[in-house]
Amino acid sequence: MKTETLAGRHVRLEPLDLQHVDGLVAASAGDPDLYRWSPVPQSHAEAQKYVDTAVAWREAGTAVPFAIVRINDGVVIGSTRFFNVERWDWPLGHTEHGRRVMEGCEIGYTWLSPAAVRTAANTESKLLMLQHAFETWKVLRVCLHTDVRNTRSRAAIERIGGKLEGILRAHRIAADFIPRDSARYSIIAAEWPEVKRRLTERLQ
Repeated sequence: MKTETLAGRHVRLEPLDLQHVDGLVAASAGDPDLYRWSPVPQSHAEAQKYVDTAVAWREAGTAVPFAIVRINDGVVIGSTRFFNVERWDWPLGHTEHGRRVMEGCEIGYTWLSPAAVRTAANTESKLLMLQHAFETWKVLRVCLHTDVRNTRSRAAIERIGGKLEGILRAHRIAADFIPRDSARYSIIAAEWPEVKRRLTERLQ
């Protein structure tokens, strides 16, 4: 799957690679409670494994992982990715749909350094990714899941216009290694213009 850098005014999303390992380790240093709901690499070995896994998913065509890099100084401040890429099996003759790269995807594995929390970094990252998904890939739907206990993440998704579809019970392994109930949100193509407006206004 082709991967390109997505650049805004505050951050750029670079295709994740081993060159980002040291930056990820530095970015994750700080208050461990910040990452109680997210799988975040805390050592060089964990960061290398994290990147190796993400790159393997990219080579398999199931994910597009990024390092989040602050533009004004080039410092790595976190990571995010597209994954669970969906390609539907449209019947022959449906050429309009057959031109799509994919029909749906999920945005997740998003985390930021303590210093980047409550800055424009997350808002602009989401704007860049959603714009790429809906306007370049022409997806029909983007999903976002978060631990049902993560009230801060759920509120952030709802603020940008994500619609709660329900709770998936024992959906994934949680960061604290128990079966996680996930709050499932989605944004569909028809909702993207309003979501884009909200994100743009928040950046301004």
